[in-house]
Amino acid sequence: MAENSQLLSAANNMKMYAFGQHLIRGAQVFFKTPLSYGFVNKKPVLPGHVLVSPLRVVERFHDMTSEEVADMFRAVHIIAKAVEVEYEGTAMSLGLQDGPDAGQTVKHVHIHILPRRKGDFSHNDEIYTHLQDHDHVSFDAIDAAREWRSEEDMAQEATKLRKLFPQSYTQDL
Repeated sequence: MAENSQLLSAANNMKMYAFGQHLIRGAQVFFKTPLSYGFVNKKPVLPGHVLVSPLRVVERFHDMTSEEVADMFRAVHIIAKAVEVEYEGTAMSLGLQDGPDAGQTVKHVHIHILPRRKGDFSHNDEIYTHLQDHDHVSFDAIDAAREWRSEEDMAQEATKLRKLFPQSYTQDL
């Protein structure tokens, strides 16, 4: 049994998902539909800060199909409810930065899901400054490695989050 678990874990680590100009390891993905996927954040602003993106690499929101939009927002709805409870939030912030002038740094549509609590920022709208600044260092910069979460930490969080969803959203991971 343990050997099968190790093989499954190795397969998850080898599976990759395109995220704009980056690759996301399968071990970091916790939710998947036919058109969208949810994954943990390499540099979260708050505990439970996760992302949802279409599987197809689409740079701008207006270039998504109606089916992709509906699927992605359905995924956001399901994931947001679960992470708010899991991270003991009392509110939720959702963010979509569509285009460089809106603060988008990854060339792939994605929605930030952030469970919130009273007082998590001294001024509520500070979250937008943090979102804008949180990933402005290259994903691959060796010098910035200390600022990013480890692969192991992200895989552990994704494993924990997978348990929150029906198997239909996790069986393919």
